[in-house]
Amino acid sequence: MEQRLSLITLGVADLDRAVAFYEALGWRRSARAAGGVAFFQLGGVALALWSAGELAEDAGVPAEPGAGFRGVALAHNVRAREEVDSVAAEAARAGGRIVKPPEEKVWGGYGGYVADPDGHLWEIAWNPGFPIEADGSLRLPD
Repeated sequence: MEQRLSLITLGVADLDRAVAFYEALGWRRSARAAGGVAFFQLGGVALALWSAGELAEDAGVPAEPGAGFRGVALAHNVRAREEVDSVAAEAARAGGRIVKPPEEKVWGGYGGYVADPDGHLWEIAWNPGFPIEADGSLRLPD
């Protein structure tokens, strides 16, 4: 198996609301969205938004509603420390919720957490050890 992540699918309660949130962040939905799934190209990875019930059915797992911690956080790393606060504020204006305001991190960076309208956590972070390339990709140190 190649070491690669291709697609992240988030199960959402209301597809139109979820799409509106991500579009309010300035993200552009792919024209190829079909079958009740919305896709967004994120550099070399894609984000899919799909009905939580349909996603659970497709995976063959029970669709258990709940607003607790799902054991997953997505991350949006930025190029400069000052971008963290502005991105978190932008997410809140778009209909998200600041879960943990940005703060200094013990590992030397700065970051916080926001939740999209379905409660999916996004860490917004600046990590001086993980540079962001011109194309938006993150480069891990050797």
